[in-house]
Amino acid sequence: MSEQPESAPLVEAPADAVAGEVVLRLTDVVKTFPGVRALDGVQLEVRAGEVHCLLGQNGAGKSTLIKVLAGVHRPDSGLVEWRGEQVTFANPQAAMRAGIATIYQELDLVEDLSVAENAFLGHEPRGFGFIRRGQMARHTRQILGRLGHAEIPPNRMVRALPAAGKQVVSMARALSHEARLIIMDEPSAVLAHDEVENLFRIIRELTAQGIAVIYISHRLEEIREIGDRVTVLKDGRTTAANLSARDTPTRDLVSRMTGRTIEYVFPDRADDSEVGEELLQVEGLTRAGEFADVSLTVRAGEIVGIAGLVGSGRSELMETIYGARRAESGTVRMAGRALRPGSVGAAVKAGLGMAPEERKSQALLLGEPIYRNVTLATFGRYARFGFTDTAREQAEADRVAESLEMRPRDVRRAVRTLSGGNQQKVVVGRWLLGDTKLLLLDEPTRGVDVGARAELYQVIRQLAAEGVGVLLVSSEVPEVLGLADRVLVMREGRVVRAAPAAELDEDTVLDLVMAGSLEVTA
Repeated sequence: MSEQPESAPLVEAPADAVAGEVVLRLTDVVKTFPGVRALDGVQLEVRAGEVHCLLGQNGAGKSTLIKVLAGVHRPDSGLVEWRGEQVTFANPQAAMRAGIATIYQELDLVEDLSVAENAFLGHEPRGFGFIRRGQMARHTRQILGRLGHAEIPPNRMVRALPAAGKQVVSMARALSHEARLIIMDEPSAVLAHDEVENLFRIIRELTAQGIAVIYISHRLEEIREIGDRVTVLKDGRTTAANLSARDTPTRDLVSRMTGRTIEYVFPDRADDSEVGEELLQVEGLTRAGEFADVSLTVRAGEIVGIAGLVGSGRSELMETIYGARRAESGTVRMAGRALRPGSVGAAVKAGLGMAPEERKSQALLLGEPIYRNVTLATFGRYARFGFTDTAREQAEADRVAESLEMRPRDVRRAVRTLSGGNQQKVVVGRWLLGDTKLLLLDEPTRGVDVGARAELYQVIRQLAAEGVGVLLVSSEVPEVLGLADRVLVMREGRVVRAAPAAELDEDTVLDLVMAGSLEVTA
């Protein structure tokens, strides 16, 4: 094999990219799977140098559309035109060679390879049959510099990088293929605020070089900040195309995604609802380096929200209350009885249930059917004499699926086939089968679209109306204020404010989480 010259323009911007020209056009694209019409005549137009935002509920067809463009799926009918020519990509490698790179929400990096090896995976520069590692490292360093991250060593193992660094490596891989279109699926989902700002800076530099970006996010405020135009999908169809990202009213975007207006996102509390006795009492709970001296209560039928930045100790606090972590000091009581520290079993037996932040890795058996995931916490009731009453399992899971309006309703499907919103319903539904008195929800709507959020909010409110206490953590201040009866604000592992939600607004909470004092008011 001939040696690739070191001067090859591996990371230069496309010389033939003309700002504003249409580089991608989809016309009436259809893709079906057994029993499901995932794409039903999709229309899409993307121009060079723009950030084109793709919106839609979970299950609207976004993931299928991405995979069609990435060469994972082939459309059944319709037209895909790339840079003026009709194309059908046989596989992801073909799409990449054509200049279309996809950065998935769950990054497809090889953790035990270096940054450079990941960036050039599958097309390493070679000479005389050997990989030219020095050349690969130099080109990787050049790409990282172009992305504003020259500080990342090309020889560092990817597993040693934080989430933001891994995302940069995925972008470096795209640029190593001279990508003219980069598709980003929920790129900000695991990033802190300052990391999101850096992501946007990189995107702006890429589009300034004529590279097109398809940006997928459920966060409408991000669409406003980074997007140029918006296309909306619903039930596999394009309900709106080429809208202005900055000028289209939020009400219109939500309506086109869900068929509902934004007033229904946060359901009203029933007029006759009342909170009951204290269920959860946390006193002086401490874990060094994570949180210190946290005290809180949750009553029956009450929703208590915790607001704070990533790293403020919120998730660690929730896991400690649930028994997944062991506190160094302090107590957790349910209905006045102290729980054994570091024991999930004791917590569940006392009536606690938890939907963790990382539902896929911490709460779901992705390869198992929906019914088995729903009955996971109460599995013992379906086993007798060494046999499992699968019919009863499925019947009770189906009842839960109906009450939560899961889609699709077939509880025999593998849970990995569900959208993010429906996967979250499975996790919540698991605790509806048990004698759950208090539900801990850590980022319950992460990666969930507006429509599914509204349904989850309704479920949470209904649980509270039935007397279940809810302790909720969310990075989105409007969500905390819109759902909770009372709010705790955390900063650097401490509660800096506790107040009824009605007495707080978004600006006040943001001021507190960024620079709050340690004066706690009830």
